[in-house]
Amino acid sequence: MRAARGFTLIELVITVAILGVLATMALPMLQVTAQREKEAELRAGLREIRGAIDAYHQAVIDKKILVAQDATGYPPDLDSLVSGVSDATRPDNRPLYFLRRLPRDPFYPDASASAAETWGKRSYASPPDDPSEGEDVFDVFSLSEKTGLNGVAHREW
Repeated sequence: MRAARGFTLIELVITVAILGVLATMALPMLQVTAQREKEAELRAGLREIRGAIDAYHQAVIDKKILVAQDATGYPPDLDSLVSGVSDATRPDNRPLYFLRRLPRDPFYPDASASAAETWGKRSYASPPDDPSEGEDVFDVFSLSEKTGLNGVAHREW
């Protein structure tokens, strides 16, 4: 007589229990990985926008962009970095572009908002500890209330 082949019920239960424990241990790692990716995207977006703001300001200093005498030399809004401004040094006034597209804040909850609306904006006239919008855009920050994996609030990056 031949012995029956296959798994016993207890072997199947133990296997499912082990898989459940492994899945429970893997879930937090997946969440941390997802947050780490979003934070890398936030860091890259901030770097890109801040670089474009600095390039705009340098173009004003180099007299490529004509502004009023009492203006700060920073862009009036984030969209002007994408839409371009006239280059005063060229006879055809071909526009200067500082960004191909405006990155979104990856932590902003409303996906239907425009990219410019996802960022907090600080004007040149506002203090660093209490940023507020004004006539220009001196800096940008995340509107997220969350804290990063490094322990620093996203708003302070």
